[in-house]
Amino acid sequence: MLNKNAITIERHIIDQQERHPGATGALTRLLHQIALSSKMITHEVRRAGLLDILGDAGHTNVQDEDVQKLDVIADEVIYRNLDHAGVLCCMASEERAKMIPIPSQFDCGKYTLAFDPLDGSTNIDANVSVGTIFSVHRKISPGERGTEEDLLQPGYKQVVAGYVVYGSSTIMVYTAGHGVQGFTLEPSIGEFLLSHPNIRIPKRGKIFSVNMGNYHYWTKGVQKYVDYLTTPDKEGKKPYTSRYIGSMVADVHRTLLYGGIFMYPLDMKDPKKPRGKLRMLYEAAPMAKVIEQAGGLATNGTESLLEIVPRDLHERTPLFVGSYDDVMEVGEYIKKYDAEKA
Repeated sequence: MLNKNAITIERHIIDQQERHPGATGALTRLLHQIALSSKMITHEVRRAGLLDILGDAGHTNVQDEDVQKLDVIADEVIYRNLDHAGVLCCMASEERAKMIPIPSQFDCGKYTLAFDPLDGSTNIDANVSVGTIFSVHRKISPGERGTEEDLLQPGYKQVVAGYVVYGSSTIMVYTAGHGVQGFTLEPSIGEFLLSHPNIRIPKRGKIFSVNMGNYHYWTKGVQKYVDYLTTPDKEGKKPYTSRYIGSMVADVHRTLLYGGIFMYPLDMKDPKKPRGKLRMLYEAAPMAKVIEQAGGLATNGTESLLEIVPRDLHERTPLFVGSYDDVMEVGEYIKKYDAEKA
């Protein structure tokens, strides 16, 4: 039986709007459209195995990654729900090489939206949790229409950041700069209900999440840190437990709730061209905003992710997010061992 006092995401957003007398309602409409998009994507994900929407779409994206059919569907759902809403001046998507302008026949708004429509989609054929990540900035360019300048802003200037997990249930988590709230989709009524109010991440956790298959491509500092996490004590107990799903939204969501650290370190496979894996604008920055609003920390190993200004729409970065003490600790290892090498 449903709780009669259940708070829908629409009610929560409106309650928050009423606390700001100068609010125009534009951000409220934007969040409503994101919630609607996630409901529609949930519908597609839930029936993926019954229809011909699994597998590759037959082309690659700007990152030279194979695009999945559901990537295309999710990207189109978000775009079509937001292009005419009158709240955005431009968008950016993982699936599109260039900035997405608002069609000339529609009004422009004062916000931008950058999004990864379906993070972890390569795992969906195996029924692994996937998700959507979104980031909203306020327009800063002087013209009526949006430009890349409006999108390429540091993470700390995000007005809203969040993600949606499509797993055993669909959960939308977001922050508007006043804490982190989580809403679970109740399929019987088609509404997101507040299920995780004011999420706070533990200051230290007992779980680390990283792709151990890349161990030999990490810097010495990260290797030493992971060695510490996995070395048994005198009683034979390891200080941390390893958990890695391979879908960043799912891994970060678990980290947010249980504490610990999620890492995607710098890849040193080619020492002359070290590279990060995750995209700053629509993956790293919004996750960093959520984690820090919940009391955690997010860095690229040496500096705050929220302070970095992306240079292009698809710029990549290393990522360390999670419990404050854990992220500080890996930073100390990187500073000690990688500084020695330098």
